[in-house]
Amino acid sequence: MKPWIARISLLYLLCFLTACNKDSISLEKPLTKEQTNIVPIAMQEDDYEAIVEEKNKSINLLPLDITSPNASELGITFSEPKYKKFSANGEITIAGKIDKIDDLKSHYIWINIQAEKVGVAGKEQNYFVPINDGEFNQTVHFFNGEGTYKIKVQVPSTERENYYYDTANFEVININPERIRDVTYTPLGLEAGLGLDTKVSYVVEEDGVFTLNGEILKAAGYQDIMVRLTKDGQIWSKVIPVKNGTFTTKIPLLYGQGLHTLEVMIPDSDKENYYKTATDLLIENTSIEEMEPIHYSSLYTERGVNLLEPIYASSVSEHKFHIKGFIDPEALLSAETTHLYVQTKKGEDLALEVIPISNYAFDHSFYLRFGPGKYEISISVPEITSTKNNFFRYYEVAKFEVLSTIEQDKRDILPSRGVESDSPQIIELANNLIKDKISERDKTKAIYDFVANNISYDFTKFQNEDFNWDDSALKTLELKTGVCQDYAYLTIALLRAVNIEARFVEGYTTDRHAWVEARVDDRWLTMDPTWGAGYIKENKFIASFSEDYFDPSDEDFNKTHTRNGIVY
Repeated sequence: MKPWIARISLLYLLCFLTACNKDSISLEKPLTKEQTNIVPIAMQEDDYEAIVEEKNKSINLLPLDITSPNASELGITFSEPKYKKFSANGEITIAGKIDKIDDLKSHYIWINIQAEKVGVAGKEQNYFVPINDGEFNQTVHFFNGEGTYKIKVQVPSTERENYYYDTANFEVININPERIRDVTYTPLGLEAGLGLDTKVSYVVEEDGVFTLNGEILKAAGYQDIMVRLTKDGQIWSKVIPVKNGTFTTKIPLLYGQGLHTLEVMIPDSDKENYYKTATDLLIENTSIEEMEPIHYSSLYTERGVNLLEPIYASSVSEHKFHIKGFIDPEALLSAETTHLYVQTKKGEDLALEVIPISNYAFDHSFYLRFGPGKYEISISVPEITSTKNNFFRYYEVAKFEVLSTIEQDKRDILPSRGVESDSPQIIELANNLIKDKISERDKTKAIYDFVANNISYDFTKFQNEDFNWDDSALKTLELKTGVCQDYAYLTIALLRAVNIEARFVEGYTTDRHAWVEARVDDRWLTMDPTWGAGYIKENKFIASFSEDYFDPSDEDFNKTHTRNGIVY
């Protein structure tokens, strides 16, 4: 998006009707950092004042005309400026009064400043100046430094909303090269008491990421704002929560090196999910890195999810990737949202992780288990329901990509959902179980024997479909009971803890079922510790250890088990 278009966009939602004419323009080459905000050492403020004085002597200083057709009716007068054309040193004051203000459809004067040439900060800037007790007063600066500027002062209509009349037009020749671009606000931003915590005097310069902080003094009714980032026709937006009248967020400068426009937008009270521009900033990104945005669904805001890390997609990682954030305590179902689901997808391979939430916050890492390459990461919130199920529903709130640079595919040895093979308790137990064993087969058999002999089948859990998001190897070890998934979790965790690859197999017997495959002596060995533990008779578990379900023949096993595939 060209700079002058970016500035015009500040007003497009306000639908002001004016008689402004736009001349065709051409873009100048952007200035370097060294060329920006430089005042020659030899030139002091007194020198500029002297130049202004001399310059004004050569100008025919004609009195400022008031052009508004209803000026006399409203009693409009200007105390500053006094002339149609004059020279200035970096800033001027525009001040005056309106005698009759009761019928005005707005309480703001609109000042439009047009530079003769396009600069880094574009070609125009707008100020909205409050009318207080009939008076207005505003100091304005010159965003492109030295040069000629045409300034138009407009007063609100007494008949139509969002309609302004040209009241005074004048020309200023600024002789000071310093570039100052004030942070200005639309009437919507001014009425909300919006304020940004920035000391910017021209263009913000950042290296890849900009931190936006601000406040809304009249915060009632404002639960969020929207930010919109644009550059060269590319657009990205995000909704940001407002808490106790303040907001903060990190903005990724997605589109690489160059000038980004950041609009801060406030909700429209008349339209749901609609935002109007309140102010904008120009941000010069010094980083050459181009980033992919994170994509958010509407549920991201509705369920109060706030992702603090990452702030943009296309991150590079090895095996582990870290996410951090919080849930807005005032959001829908926030207290019931005790965890998130994270799905990692690489090609046809899928893995699901569970991220716990404590005190409305999450800070957790998960594995990129399928080796090198690009992963699609989906973050989801759980369905909140009192209905018991043997499956979980969840809904995507954010999606992004991550590139893994790790060389090895370790899908069957890394910890995973429900399989805490890196837990000290699991590692100690597994090492004790295999301490007298030499071969991989004997080690695997010792783990099968332990699980089948020490875990009872929880028929009530199966019957009531009482599955929970935190079901896991550690939970099974603590309770000493579980269903097929829990037998599999514990078995796999113990195997992986002693560096034996193992995987979770999903399939059917008389119902949905799960069992284990372990890589032993370079082949995948099948075992079903649930069936090896005993059987159900008259709705009760009968413990009856059996070795028949450790490495059975395919022919025998397939008579009772139908394999669907591997689940991570």
